[in-house]
Amino acid sequence: MSLRRRPLAALLPALLAPAPLRRAAAQGAGPVTLIVPTAPAGTTDFAARLLAEPLSQRLGQPVVVENRAGANGALGTGHVARAKPDGLTLLVQYSGYHVGSPAVVPNLGYDVKRDFAPVGLLMDSPQVLFANPRVPARTLAELIAYAKAHPGKLNYASSGNGSMQHLGTELLKQRAGIDLVHVPYRGTGPVTQDLLAGRVELFMTTPPPLMPFVRDGSLRALAITSDTRHPALPEVPTLAESGLPDLTIIAWFAVFAPAGTPGPVLERLGGAVRAVVATPEFKRKAEEQGALVRDMEPAELSRRVERELDEWTRVVRAADIRAE
Repeated sequence: MSLRRRPLAALLPALLAPAPLRRAAAQGAGPVTLIVPTAPAGTTDFAARLLAEPLSQRLGQPVVVENRAGANGALGTGHVARAKPDGLTLLVQYSGYHVGSPAVVPNLGYDVKRDFAPVGLLMDSPQVLFANPRVPARTLAELIAYAKAHPGKLNYASSGNGSMQHLGTELLKQRAGIDLVHVPYRGTGPVTQDLLAGRVELFMTTPPPLMPFVRDGSLRALAITSDTRHPALPEVPTLAESGLPDLTIIAWFAVFAPAGTPGPVLERLGGAVRAVVATPEFKRKAEEQGALVRDMEPAELSRRVERELDEWTRVVRAADIRAE
C-alpha cells in the first residue's frame, strides 16, 4: 500500500512520536563501538565489558568493545575525539587519562573540555596501595616509617607518566613526606607481573585487576584512598585511619561521545547508560571488584572534569612532573 492510501490512524504513532525519539531511531543503524584506550585487563576494560551487553539490550543494537591502547591513553582518546559524532563511537574513559594526562602533556592533540560530550558516569573506584610481601611493612604507617628511614630505596610502579597511579602516589608522597622512586610501565598487565615477582615493590591502582592476588596472599593491600572502607575490602583501612587525614584519591570511569553529537542522541545514550548502571547486577559486579556505582548527571560530570583537571595540574606542578 502506498503512503498516500494508508489510513491516517496508521500514521498517527509516527507523527505524534516526540522528535528526539524519531531522530534517535533514524540514527540507530550499525553497532555502537565502545573505545577503551587501554589494553585488555585493567579497570577501564572491565567497566566497558560490564556495560556492553546490557547496553546493547537497552539500545536494541549491537555494542562492541574495541581496545585502542597506546600513548598513555591518548591513542584511543584521540580516535574518539576525531570520530563522526553520530552516537556510534563512544569512549569508555579513565580519569587518569582524562584529567591526569592533560595536566602533564601540554598538547595531546585534543582538548578534553572542548572535544567530548559527557554521556554518563559508570563507577568511582578508590585506589588501593598494594605492596609485594617482601616490603617490610604491613600497614601504611609502617611503610611511611620505613620509607623515611630508607629514602629512595623503595620504588613504585604506574601504568605510565601522568596516569592516576603516578599522580596519586606523588600526592601521597607529598602528604607523607617520603621519597619513593617512580617506575613507569605501559599498562597494568606488565606492572602486575613485576609486582608479583618483586621487581617493583609498590603500586597504587584501582582494585579490580589485583583483587585475586590479595585474596590468595600474593600481595598486600595497605590502605584504600576513599574516605570510608569498602565493603569488598573491609579489612583495608583508609588513608585517614592510617595517619593521613583529609586525603582521598578517587579514580572514575565514564562514557563520553565526540563533541557535536546531537542532543537527542546524547539523551538516548545517557538514559540507556544510566539505566544499566542502576541495575542491581551492574552494581553487584562493580562492588565485588572494589568499585562504587553512583548516579551523576552529564552536566555534573562536566563540572567534575573541569575541577579535577585544575586539581591535578596543581599536583603536577608541585611534583615537577614532566612529559617523557
